[in-house]
Amino acid sequence: MKTGTADSPLHYGRAPRWLFARMRVLAGKIAAAVVLEYGTTGFLERLSDPYWFQALGCVLGFDWHSSGLTTTTCGAIKEGIKGEEESLGLFVAGGKGATSRKTPVELATWGDRTGIDVEPLIYASRTAAKVDSAAVQDGYAIYHHAFFFDRDGSWAVVQQGMNAATRMARRYHWLSQRVSDFVCEPHAAVCCDVRASSLNLVARDSADARAVSADVARGSPDRIVTELARLKRIELPRRHAVMLADIDPTRLHRIFLKAYTAQPAGFEELLTTPGVGPKTIRALSLIAELVYGAAPSFTDPARFSFAHGGKDGTPYPVDRDVYDRSIAIIARAIRRAKLGNSAELQALRRLERAFTRPAPPPRADSEPRPRAASD
Repeated sequence: MKTGTADSPLHYGRAPRWLFARMRVLAGKIAAAVVLEYGTTGFLERLSDPYWFQALGCVLGFDWHSSGLTTTTCGAIKEGIKGEEESLGLFVAGGKGATSRKTPVELATWGDRTGIDVEPLIYASRTAAKVDSAAVQDGYAIYHHAFFFDRDGSWAVVQQGMNAATRMARRYHWLSQRVSDFVCEPHAAVCCDVRASSLNLVARDSADARAVSADVARGSPDRIVTELARLKRIELPRRHAVMLADIDPTRLHRIFLKAYTAQPAGFEELLTTPGVGPKTIRALSLIAELVYGAAPSFTDPARFSFAHGGKDGTPYPVDRDVYDRSIAIIARAIRRAKLGNSAELQALRRLERAFTRPAPPPRADSEPRPRAASD
């Protein structure tokens, strides 16, 4: 299940070596503490929360509003648990740029090493990336993909896209627990600063467009190219202007032929067909709407800096001494808990409760709760 998105301004550069060395250690200790207290599923659930993830990155000392928080935090977790994955039962694959494309290979390597059935995980990794790059066309090109999973096959994805025109980055969070359909309403929460009109084929309102797009893809490639060529000669709704401008029907013929050969049973199978990307999906959705009347949705599916400071000095420079003491305290609490003395972890748990976001107040139109005799 996709649990949310978050937008951040693009910042260039990287964390200084002295800071990332500490981030790696602290991220590893925090991951171990959460797994010890709540299990691997508890850690995956927290990673899938855009707010908790942002808080973690800030606690680690990264800039609260920087796009680099995503890539650096994921990298710190991956490096921080290196060598401890099998004892924790928690594993990480993928990363930024070229590393993101190695995710299936890394998953296969973990499968060979541990005996975990990774085929469903590889499918989930590829499909989550395909949904956010092709089925949701919001102007952000995916360049970071981190896949977290445990021995039981539960997983979370944290991936990020970049919009060069607006100089913004958008982060997407996924969680496996309630996945029943990759291509229908995977959003459970949205956390972002900038929203715009987007082609959102995973919205519930796009159900007809998904079905008709798959039907069209099963038809003759020549007919699809003919329909697209005709659409380019008529006046389209304003929201389609940019979408149609960069579609060349003849160049897409080869991809349409591949989809025709595959005969996808539905939209998810169409989306995961090799070679089918954003332009193919966009072209099919245009035909689905303008020829068959199956309109897609255009609704866009779319902070804790004071622990140790931020690398750029906001809200203050990272305090190295405090950072090192935090690492030492958590490491000691984990060691003692493993020996049966959980007092320090319980103290950290009480601290967590003190800072937990309060539940939202009941709506004004909701019925009052009956008072019990002890109230």
